Amino acid sequence: MIAPWPAPRPSRPLTQHGDADEAMAHGTTVDHLTETYRAHYKSLLGLAALLLDDTASCEDVVQEAFIRVHSARKRVRDPEKTLAYLRQTVVNLSRSALRRRILGLKLLSKPMPDMASAEEGAYEQLERDQLIQAMRGLQRRQREVLVLRYFADMTEAQVAEVLGLSLGSVKAYGSRGIAALRTAMESAS
Repeated sequence: MIAPWPAPRPSRPLTQHGDADEAMAHGTTVDHLTETYRAHYKSLLGLAALLLDDTASCEDVVQEAFIRVHSARKRVRDPEKTLAYLRQTVVNLSRSALRRRILGLKLLSKPMPDMASAEEGAYEQLERDQLIQAMRGLQRRQREVLVLRYFADMTEAQVAEVLGLSLGSVKAYGSRGIAALRTAMESAS
């Protein structure tokens, strides 16, 4: 359980009407908030417990509510409304905690993408190595055409333009390169 705030400092009593108006203009005092904390901590904890399911979360929410109201105490013009602000803050923080939990559960419930097994990964690596080795065995123009066509995803016309070849030459180098790759990959298997 969270320990209550330290004992309040003695404050001068508000004896004149002008002093009360001055206190309202400056918002809730730290002393008043401290007294509200001591008097209503358990009831606010009970409120959070109705909305949340575990004690630690309830205590966190109530403590956070007091911290937030303390930080914004100058906006609470009427000290009598301090408890109402605290209650509303506890409710809002509890809702936020529940939303985070629901979002977390939704994210956890999504199936993980299929992962390749270690054997599949090793097999793919072996195939990649064989392909690279087979590509090295091709003629330079065949290799250039195949790399640009299939790895750079260019059209035959784009490959022809980049390499300064005719479209017919690109087609010929491509078909001969694929045939040579097929032969090299079959012999490696």
